[in-house]
Amino acid sequence: MLTVKENSARICPECQSSNLKKNGHKRGKQNYLCKNCRRQFIDSYSPLGYPDSVKKHCLHLYLEGNGFRRIERLTGVSHNTVINWVKLAGLSLSQQPDYDEIPEVAQIDELQTFVGNKKNKIWLWTAVNKGFPGILAWTIGDRSAETFKPLWKIIKGWKCFFYATDGYVVYPQFIDETDHIVSKTYMTRVEGENTRLRHYLSRLHRKTLCYSKSLLMLALSIRLVIYYLKHKTVPITS
Repeated sequence: MLTVKENSARICPECQSSNLKKNGHKRGKQNYLCKNCRRQFIDSYSPLGYPDSVKKHCLHLYLEGNGFRRIERLTGVSHNTVINWVKLAGLSLSQQPDYDEIPEVAQIDELQTFVGNKKNKIWLWTAVNKGFPGILAWTIGDRSAETFKPLWKIIKGWKCFFYATDGYVVYPQFIDETDHIVSKTYMTRVEGENTRLRHYLSRLHRKTLCYSKSLLMLALSIRLVIYYLKHKTVPITS
C-alpha cells in the first residue's frame, strides 16, 4: 500500500484517482495498479526513440568499417534500427557531385563488389581529381558502357586536359585518344580513394561476411561514406 505522501505525488493517468497500489516492476521500473479502474502504469516513461548522440555513434561505427550486427553487439541497438538510420542518412544527402575545384587531370577507375551473392558482380566507377583527395563523382552497375555513360556525362563537363584510366575497353568509346592517358602510374589517387572505401565500408571489404542485399543499400552506403570522408561528420535525421 502506498503512503499518503506517495499517493499525493501520483495519480492514475486514466481516471485521475490516487487510490493506487504497487504492482511489481516492468523493465526495472516500479509498476502501479489503480484500484478504481484497474489501469496499470509505471512511475515514469522513457522518451520514445534514441537521442541523436546514439544515432551519431552508431553511424560513426558503421562508417569506420563495422557491420550492422557488430554495432548491435557493441551498442545494444537493434541492427534493423541502425540499417534504417543509414538509409535515412544516405537519402538526406544530395545526389549531385560535391566538389570545390574542377580537375585539370581526372582519374577514373572501377571497384568490384557484389550484391546478394558473389555471382552477382557489381562495379563501382569512381572519378577523382589528381591533385586533391576525395571522390568527385561515381556510379554503380555492371561493367558496360551503359553504366559508365551517366558518369561520363558529368566528367565530360569538367573539360579536363587529360583523363587517366587503366585502359579498360569502355573508356576509348568516350575519351578522345589525344586526351587519354593509359597508365597505372597516373592512377595512384583514384586507386587510393577506392582502397579507402574498402577500408571504411565493411560491405566493400575483400573478405567479409558483410555484404549488400540490395543495390539501393549499397548506393546509400557509398554516398554516406564519401560524405563522411570529406566532411569528417555524419548527417543526423529526425
